[in-house]
Amino acid sequence: MRVVAAAATDIGQVREGNEDSFLVHDPLFAVADGMGGHVGGEVASTLALETMEKLFDHGAAELGDLVQGANRAVFERSQLDRTVTGMGTTLTAVLVEGDRVRLGHVGDSRAYLFRDGQLNLLTEDHTLVHRMVVSGEITEEEAAANPHRSILTRALGVETTIDVDDGELSVLPCDRLLLCTDGLTGMITDGRIREILDAAPDPADAAKRLVRAADRAGGVDNITVVLLDFATDDPALSAEAPGEGRSRRAAREAPPGPRSEAGRSLPWRQIAIWVGASIAVVIVFLVGTRMFLDSQWYVGVANGHVAIYRGIPASVVGFDLHHVTVETTIPAATAESLALYRDLADGITADDREDADATVQRIRDDIAHTGSPGPLP
Repeated sequence: MRVVAAAATDIGQVREGNEDSFLVHDPLFAVADGMGGHVGGEVASTLALETMEKLFDHGAAELGDLVQGANRAVFERSQLDRTVTGMGTTLTAVLVEGDRVRLGHVGDSRAYLFRDGQLNLLTEDHTLVHRMVVSGEITEEEAAANPHRSILTRALGVETTIDVDDGELSVLPCDRLLLCTDGLTGMITDGRIREILDAAPDPADAAKRLVRAADRAGGVDNITVVLLDFATDDPALSAEAPGEGRSRRAAREAPPGPRSEAGRSLPWRQIAIWVGASIAVVIVFLVGTRMFLDSQWYVGVANGHVAIYRGIPASVVGFDLHHVTVETTIPAATAESLALYRDLADGITADDREDADATVQRIRDDIAHTGSPGPLP
């Protein structure tokens, strides 16, 4: 099984530093969310994943051994360095072995399997609130609003050994495996995650969309995702559509048909068929491209102002693949003076028109909040 991996992380809108870490070291992948203050959390998550990577490169083949090794490294550092005493980290990791995936999990980061449009949670949160839900003390709805929902009952690096939830699953071509910290799941619902994974076939784009959605929903924590797309590693199946390889082989093995005499013109009907087929292909391509562009939205700059565009921020042989739908009176320079919108000229991708309107309103609100000059109707 071939794996295409993508990762994305963001500090969010509240935290001063990023205590999340991720590991993309095929076939080993992981996310970690550190705890113990800005310094301790960053050290814990980084050290845990670096240790796993080193152990794997030195021949450790069992995921459980990698997790226990990471736990010892974080615990020992916590004992020896007073500046990070008490630090720890969550850890959700997978080791891909062909069409089998081994899973190791500690804490409240999560792993999901997205298959045939359905999103399934593979891990259990090791939190006080989840324990209360399981025992029937509170409901899922009450848990979502509980102020203590981030209190962990299990974390890496707190003790000399750690109880690890482990598992194994079989994956199929077109499956997607999502690893994420609670900065994602604490901000957007599983339903929203499913929608984004379903709408974004490119893993890098999907990872960015997930992080962006959580950030726009409030971004109260660091946000990190690792997304794995699985595909067949059979060259014949990868390079050719189903049945197409057989047709090509048959064509090569079939005896040659009658040849046209040298200099003889092709029948006019055959020429007409070829021309008609070519025109049809071109029309289908143009219609498909137009439909795709009409479904894309972003916020950018037009005539020095913040504007909503339909299409994508690109041009092909001099033809723009976008057009302005709304040009606001918000000065682009004022928006770009805020760190969050410094890439405005490159375009801020939106999921739809409603999402683009929300981005413009957020720019307007952020400018008003910072007291930056400029008309904000």
